[in-house]
Amino acid sequence: MGKPLIYEVLEKPASSSIISICSLIWWLIQKRGIGYGDVGLSYEAAVDGGQYWRVITSAFSHISVVHLVFNMSALWSLGVVEQLGQVGLGVEYYLHYTLVLVVLSGLLVLGFYHVMIQRFKVEYFRRVTAVGYSCVVFGWMTILAAKQPSSKLNIFGVLSLPISFAPFESLIFTSIMVPQASFIGHLSGIIVGYSIAWGLIHGMNNYWAITMLGWIALVFVLSLKRTGSMELSFIEIEPVTDPSLPSVGVVATRNGRSLQMDVLPGRRVADIV
Repeated sequence: MGKPLIYEVLEKPASSSIISICSLIWWLIQKRGIGYGDVGLSYEAAVDGGQYWRVITSAFSHISVVHLVFNMSALWSLGVVEQLGQVGLGVEYYLHYTLVLVVLSGLLVLGFYHVMIQRFKVEYFRRVTAVGYSCVVFGWMTILAAKQPSSKLNIFGVLSLPISFAPFESLIFTSIMVPQASFIGHLSGIIVGYSIAWGLIHGMNNYWAITMLGWIALVFVLSLKRTGSMELSFIEIEPVTDPSLPSVGVVATRNGRSLQMDVLPGRRVADIV
């Protein structure tokens, strides 16, 4: 007989809190009829439109209940990281590098999109909109696989995977269960996860975590204000152009010669991460 749920929650405080936050956000999204385009991460919105806050909102947002349940079930199993303080992991490590995974995996997704758009001229990736916590989940699978290869990953309480193969097994399983699952998003989480596990990204402590969190909050709020996504009357941002001069918007089309923007509203492709 397993432990009562309350004891497991107390042993995994960070995981339990994140699961609660993601579940609450999913409920609010359903209640208010919010869609992928409102909270998701796309190159067009984040890079072209300066809506940098989407790196954060996209990570904690889920539209599909199947997607939410899969991610939260895997995250609950990965909460074992919080109990491994004796091998250099633990709650603080989990919180510090969750912050790193959220930000860097989101930026890496945008980096992949940038290469596909600018180098290979695949305009499809300009409007692909990604949502979900899978980048972070796959990152933690990878870290645990590198540091505790004998561990098991339990999904839905019925599927048990060897953690050493979990990132790739889960990628196949997710692709079957959720056809829109983002290969680029999952790959980004795996890359950042290996970078942490192999020590390429290291040195996070309370000071750097708080500093990083402060900068994230500042950029989040300023980008919300600057893009008009939220009315923040107590923040004023100085315009960088002379308002008395006429403004001309130049947007390149496929032949690179047009000044006419040809973006059709609502034409987004949902990509679940």
